[in-house]
Amino acid sequence: MRKTNPPLPRPSENQVEHYLKQWDTQDNLVLSESSLTKLFHETYPKNVDKGDVLIKVCALKDIYGIFILSPLSVAQHIVKLNNIDTRLLQGDTTLVNELALIEIGGTKKNFYSFASKYCSRHNPQAYPIFDSFVKKVLMYFQKEDNFYTRTFKQEELKVYIKFIDILQHFKQYYKLDKYDFKQLDKYLWQVGREYFPNKY
Repeated sequence: MRKTNPPLPRPSENQVEHYLKQWDTQDNLVLSESSLTKLFHETYPKNVDKGDVLIKVCALKDIYGIFILSPLSVAQHIVKLNNIDTRLLQGDTTLVNELALIEIGGTKKNFYSFASKYCSRHNPQAYPIFDSFVKKVLMYFQKEDNFYTRTFKQEELKVYIKFIDILQHFKQYYKLDKYDFKQLDKYLWQVGREYFPNKY
């Protein structure tokens, strides 16, 4: 991970609180969040009807700017998963990698970031979100402080159970245990966006 200029502030309660307050001042983020919560928890909470699931897939695709070639194929895949609503409710972390692998036109695609977001929208306390900003921040602080018990590679973050384990170590190391996965995501995502902006 490249050095940033200036370097990232060390994670702390003050830093997390700063970014949580900053999130609440951004109408686009607040409205997107509340709209998705209503869609996933009130309008279409279940995952048995392809049409309902397709609407949720398209909403995530548009709001998060995710590239998905065939939203219908993704919706069909989700509906075919065994006991998905029960597993989401129980916080079955094996579901994310299973949901992520989707066959489109005879080719296997891995929509890992999307899968973490889809599960998180249903159960944010059990499913932290993985994306490129979160990845960059975690890799940066692992290099700076070695917060995990050993060095890990970027690819390991795409094994969802390992990703959660790394996040838990991150929370413990920096004494952020009071924050849930949703709060931690808001912090990590904003730090990543600020210090590792996408170049277009």
